[in-house]
Amino acid sequence: MTHKKIGLYVISIALLFLFIFILKVDVPICFGDECKFIGVSELLKKNIIPVICLVCLLWAFFEYKRFRFDLQGSTNIPFKIKKIEGVNYEHLTFLATYVIPLVSFNFDSERYLIVLGVLLVVMGVIYVKTDLFYANPSLALFGFHIYKVDGSFKNDEKRDGIILISLSKLSNNNNVSYIKIDDRIYYAEKVRT
Repeated sequence: MTHKKIGLYVISIALLFLFIFILKVDVPICFGDECKFIGVSELLKKNIIPVICLVCLLWAFFEYKRFRFDLQGSTNIPFKIKKIEGVNYEHLTFLATYVIPLVSFNFDSERYLIVLGVLLVVMGVIYVKTDLFYANPSLALFGFHIYKVDGSFKNDEKRDGIILISLSKLSNNNNVSYIKIDDRIYYAEKVRT
């Protein structure tokens, strides 16, 4: 399950990679008869950080596709939502608190780049260990919602404070099928009746 959490972390900072790419990409544009291509190696030298960001964006895209694929095969018996609270603000909190401030780093300084790299690793460890991986602004862009629910499972087992990540709009008394991502965090979809 840790690989899913790490994958969700990579997806969550995809916006940061996109912002850095936009800020740092340097493609010389010239119009006229005197213009010539500077060469692939020179272009790559001028754009090391954007290339790394592009690779990370591709990694995030792969993780998103894997996340969606993993969620296809729910084999758990659906449960009924007894109490529900939308907590979509968690997406914005993560974006405003962690992602946006990192855009202001000085990307021209090697020391700042090392600090940024260490900070991203430390944030990732904290993100996974504290189960904050569900507060994912990138998933919000894809239409996912976050809910905090109390549920009634088979044999009248009650579970309170479950976090659901869902593409469906959920409400009280909906039956949902789910895949467990963590002990208290599930991906869920409304059961169509």
